[in-house]
Amino acid sequence: MIRFDHVSKRYPSGHEGLNNVSFHLKDGEMAFLTGHSGAGKSTLLKLIAIIERSTRGNVYVAGKILTNSKRHQIPEIRRNIGIVFQNNSLLTDRSVFHNVALPLVIAGYRHQEIGRRVRASLDKVGLLSRETSLPLTLSTGEQQRVGIARAVVNRPPLLLADEPTGNLDPELSKEVMLLFQQFKQVGVTVLIATHDLSLVSEFGERCLALENGRIISDKNSFKRDRIKSH
Repeated sequence: MIRFDHVSKRYPSGHEGLNNVSFHLKDGEMAFLTGHSGAGKSTLLKLIAIIERSTRGNVYVAGKILTNSKRHQIPEIRRNIGIVFQNNSLLTDRSVFHNVALPLVIAGYRHQEIGRRVRASLDKVGLLSRETSLPLTLSTGEQQRVGIARAVVNRPPLLLADEPTGNLDPELSKEVMLLFQQFKQVGVTVLIATHDLSLVSEFGERCLALENGRIISDKNSFKRDRIKSH
């Protein structure tokens, strides 16, 4: 699904966001990106979403090379990518339903299909009963789940999340990660950037560790309960 082939990203300031990064994330795989602030996690995600372009090397998603993609091709590529941010950027004057529906409206879906998909997404994140609510009436955890519902309403094969639990307490953080695992179980490829190593240790998923723009470790993490059982 995702392949980085000796990818580097240097900014005009001279800062090197990524340095010779190579990895392959298969279809339906879930992985964490970890590392200190400024390690390159957000830069890596931005290259996948074509928010940034690599300086050297090639980025592939679903077999397509993104590095030289044309401007008019970007919207079609992004329709296959769901993105969840720490700041969910919900429209405060629109209902939960209309926030989640926004990607479908932009894509030109029919009204009936929009209703069906939005309610299915809200049901998946446990917020179907709040479809008429305004975001400001929701808890922080509920707002983040609305952001996740919006990211997956288009049924993308790839889901990216940049520090999605940064504003949540440990219990809510675990609930959000369990949601991501559920999407993985139905074949969605999931890549999550997080600095929360204690949370990563709760899940037996692959973990790519970044340091100063380089991958210094690529391995499967071990659940705490597995460690305790030995």
